[in-house]
Amino acid sequence: MSKSLVEISSKEQFDKTLKSSKIVVADFYANWCGPCKQIAPLYQTLAESLSRPSIVTFTKINSDDNPALAQEYSVTALPTFILFRDAKVTQKIQGANPAELKKVVQELAAEVESLGESSGSGGSVGAAWKGAEIPRGYSDISDQVEIRNCELLNADEDAGPVKVLLTDSRPTALNKEKAAAAKDKDWVQSGADDQLLLFIPFQSSVKLHTLQITSIPPDGQDDITRPEVIRLYINRTQNMDFAEADETEPTQEVTLKPEDWNKDGTTNISLRYVKFQKTTTLVVYVQRGVEGAEAVRIDRLKLIGEAGTKREMGKLQKVGEDE
Repeated sequence: MSKSLVEISSKEQFDKTLKSSKIVVADFYANWCGPCKQIAPLYQTLAESLSRPSIVTFTKINSDDNPALAQEYSVTALPTFILFRDAKVTQKIQGANPAELKKVVQELAAEVESLGESSGSGGSVGAAWKGAEIPRGYSDISDQVEIRNCELLNADEDAGPVKVLLTDSRPTALNKEKAAAAKDKDWVQSGADDQLLLFIPFQSSVKLHTLQITSIPPDGQDDITRPEVIRLYINRTQNMDFAEADETEPTQEVTLKPEDWNKDGTTNISLRYVKFQKTTTLVVYVQRGVEGAEAVRIDRLKLIGEAGTKREMGKLQKVGEDE
């Protein structure tokens, strides 16, 4: 096996790898799996080009030899590729899908480059940015979001994609020099007016305690502001439209004041915990920004609470190959 690939032989070894590397890519496979063998050369090539000591580690996990790991990460089909950041699952790909794997790795390559710049400038590669303190007894469960199925309505096309909201990197807006040099926008902004509708599905039912929002409007532009009135809806099967959101009674409505935001432009919105005990989807509706705003901006969003119980592992199936 290539030196760039780490063959995992136990849960203890894998847990240690997650702690020792900022990013870990895991390939769950089996010797009898045809699609696993088909995509193996591509995976090895990616590992050889992107592996970085203590930053990015590519691993291979034989699901037959490590059933406990396969069950822990709900691996029900082979091959399954899982991307971890700070020991938390951020993306999962099932099946020998070269196009999807390349897409994810292209994003990873850009992140590796930025991590390298951060490390070179003396920054801490392993530390995740915190906009505000997380309430005691709870944790950031943003990794439970199915990012690919998120949907954002009325977003300005020149801003970043919705996935930038859920990253745990420090917003570039907090560093003026870095913000000026940044090629990609790591924030979202409304387009036609000061409203945004964000649909967030979760991998399983979760308990939400706090919604943390970071908003850093540009200096000297009074027409771009922070959200002021936010409506929240849970367990919708799909995103709402603006008329429906205006007419439907929300699970909770919040009106934010200037003093609710800290020096880093972050606010912790306490949720009515009893109403968010079994949340499978969340709709965040920014109904309006500060009076007179033409647009609202959001740089980061964190979901804080308790993750749901992982689904039990069913019968393994070979994706892309008839049984």
